Amino acid sequence: MTNFGNYEERVKGFSWALSEQELGYQPGQIINIGWYCSDRICQLGKADKTALIWEGFTGEKKIFSYNDIRLYSNVFAQFLTDLGIKAGDRVCLFMDRVPELYIGFVGILKTGAIAQPLFSAFGEESLFIRLENAQTSAIFTQKKHVSKVRKIRERLPHLKHIIIVDYDGKTPLQAREVAFSMEGSKKVEHYDIYPTYAETPSVLHYTSGTTGMPKGVQHVHYSLISQYLTAKWVLDLKDDDIYWCTADPGWVTGTSYGIIAPFSLGITQCVLDSGFSAEAWYKFIEKNRVTVWYSAPTAIRSLMKAGDEIIKKFDLSSLRHLASVGEPLNPEAVNWSIRVFGKPFHDTYWQTETGCIVITNFPGMPVKPGSMGRPFPGITATVLNPNNYEPYPEPGRIGLIGLKPGWPSMMRTYWNNEEAYKNKFRNGWYLTGDRARIDKEGYFWFVGRDDDVINTAGHLVSPFEVESALLEHPSVAESAVVSKPDPINMEVVKAFVTLKPGFTPSKDLELDIMNFIRKKLSPLAMPQEIEFVDSLPKTRSGKIMRRILHAKEWGEEIGDTSTLEND
Repeated sequence: MTNFGNYEERVKGFSWALSEQELGYQPGQIINIGWYCSDRICQLGKADKTALIWEGFTGEKKIFSYNDIRLYSNVFAQFLTDLGIKAGDRVCLFMDRVPELYIGFVGILKTGAIAQPLFSAFGEESLFIRLENAQTSAIFTQKKHVSKVRKIRERLPHLKHIIIVDYDGKTPLQAREVAFSMEGSKKVEHYDIYPTYAETPSVLHYTSGTTGMPKGVQHVHYSLISQYLTAKWVLDLKDDDIYWCTADPGWVTGTSYGIIAPFSLGITQCVLDSGFSAEAWYKFIEKNRVTVWYSAPTAIRSLMKAGDEIIKKFDLSSLRHLASVGEPLNPEAVNWSIRVFGKPFHDTYWQTETGCIVITNFPGMPVKPGSMGRPFPGITATVLNPNNYEPYPEPGRIGLIGLKPGWPSMMRTYWNNEEAYKNKFRNGWYLTGDRARIDKEGYFWFVGRDDDVINTAGHLVSPFEVESALLEHPSVAESAVVSKPDPINMEVVKAFVTLKPGFTPSKDLELDIMNFIRKKLSPLAMPQEIEFVDSLPKTRSGKIMRRILHAKEWGEEIGDTSTLEND
């Protein structure tokens, strides 16, 4: 029996008050995600229950109870308070998937500060852009990543504290640096949690846009109401589950469903801090008896590539429910999982901006391989005519996915960019930037992005950000970045580059430019191919026409070229 039950019955008369009641929250009261994810679970009698099973890439293992989460998050909170961090200050988490990342997130929210998780593979320029934009006050990081922070420190006057969580004392601390040990600090039995309310800012996640630099998506503590209930109904999380969300908390899935949802539900979750390998993943599932698994299409396709034989080496019978997130899940992957695991992966659709799952394949509901599923109760979703932003009256038409604003975890703004936020709304609808169609049974089918953003392995990459970084390479005169098809990652970054006088195209130069981007931005933003060209297609006003380059890569019709400069 699933938590969700019957779709029509759940939709009928739905109210988010159901989630509020289950969480014991009444409108107008204090609501602090940090407290709900730790202290409240202990008060419910689950202090000794295992909250987090963590395994490092060396095989090291640590287990934390809910009382540990409570006490250690208090240690984080008290440490920040003693440093002078105030409510509303931005505190960055720039770490691998170590326990301090998960527990520190809870601790930051207890202080009323805003948690700003960033992917630890970011290079110094990607890090700088986001820290500068947020005017971040403090950053938690590790020895292995602190060199990136040091390179940009002088350009960040607002960054007062660089906190190293695994400092060994072997080398002197530098300017603004301070050592911190979660497990080595004195336990803090009681911390007066800052009184945050529904609309108090909680988390700042950065996402890529087509033009301009990444935008900070601002969420509030009330987002918990959506994250709690969607996890219970869509991921079907129950009290005795062992849950594994493979997403890094640098991305929104890793916070909404890798920290907030499971901890607020009092679930046991496990984390594997190591690179991908089919053998390691299957071994991890077998060893921990994982029951609910939330992963990404890229990982699923990589598992498919590893073959079916390897699966026979492991006992994966504990798996009860499988779900997928981040990019469209192709029918082949769904059919493969039915064949090898005896159950389908359930595709879930949502965004950094939505904060929670909005369209999904529900447990117990028939899965149509390749479909996004149906809207979550309380979410009004439709497909809009791009010309007038009115819903198409009949099924089957391809249009823009529109959502009626008002669910609890919807972003409240883009950080210091209200204009960009307002541009996401038309005719009373929030525009996701994706296109889809709806079939006669109300299932949504993804068609594609409505902009140039590149979705590689479930992570959005801004062409503008990569192009800007490319222009800093001494050999590059101009650049244009588009996606190209890829069998594993769906799409990857490809760059078209014109060179400055004195430089000649070569394999060595291509590798040098690739490595330059990898270090400056991140491995995900690094072009997988660089094509050296004599010129780039431009409009008569000088704007590079990425559309033409994209069409060539994907074998599509180029379309109207009447505005092309050299047509």
